[in-house]
Amino acid sequence: MRSYLAATLVATGLVAGCSFDSVVGVVDPYRIDIRQGNYVDQEMLSQLRRGMSRDQVRYVLGSPLVVDLFRTDRWDYIYNFRAGRSEVQQRVISLYFEGNVLDRLEGDVEAAQPGEAGAGAAVARSRVVEIPPAEPR
Repeated sequence: MRSYLAATLVATGLVAGCSFDSVVGVVDPYRIDIRQGNYVDQEMLSQLRRGMSRDQVRYVLGSPLVVDLFRTDRWDYIYNFRAGRSEVQQRVISLYFEGNVLDRLEGDVEAAQPGEAGAGAAVARSRVVEIPPAEPR
């Protein structure tokens, strides 16, 4: 009798272990949002002006994620966001310098025009952003 009870317990344990994968499929665990890289928003981009020094750009946008050792005239700001189980959204903004001053900006977002609503405005994505010249001091 004891051998049947032990065999039944072992068999029940094995069957429960095999069905564990189907239980996990039904119970969907929570996945956290993953943010990586440099977050750059419209308000930050609208502060950029052609002719700004590298230090001024670093003050506005922060340190770049990627600085190419062979082309020191380019800074890349890369931001990845994954909300739970959704696809990864990636934004890339590249700043190009001539000498020590900002020349142009290319990327996935468009700089907001002066007077536009910054955070709530829906903005179409663009590959090249024109930076207005710096105002004389």
